[in-house]
Amino acid sequence: MKMIFYMSMLILIICNILILLATIFSKKTFMDREKSSPFECGFDPKSSSRMPFSLYFFLIAVIFLIFDIEITLLIPMIMTLKISNLTNFWLIMMFFIIILLFGLYYEWTQGALNWAN
Repeated sequence: MKMIFYMSMLILIICNILILLATIFSKKTFMDREKSSPFECGFDPKSSSRMPFSLYFFLIAVIFLIFDIEITLLIPMIMTLKISNLTNFWLIMMFFIIILLFGLYYEWTQGALNWAN
């Protein structure tokens, strides 16, 4: 039992030493301002990071995620078509799709889908 403990501690120490050595030797000595600045797609990296931009990017991304996740809920429902009652299946499927359409209509009436300010 003690032998297993000592072996596991030895392996842990060796792994930590290897991680430390890899960290030390992988450091780049040449630090360029361009390479050390974060890359932001579509923005000039040398400008201020507090540059104002449209929040519609985030809104469209959230709407996309919501309607993308509904696909992951619809596909298993299609797979259960063979083992479920057809009437119950269509009622549940139509209820789910109607809720999604109401959500889409609400987003549309609130102006979330209009790109213009």
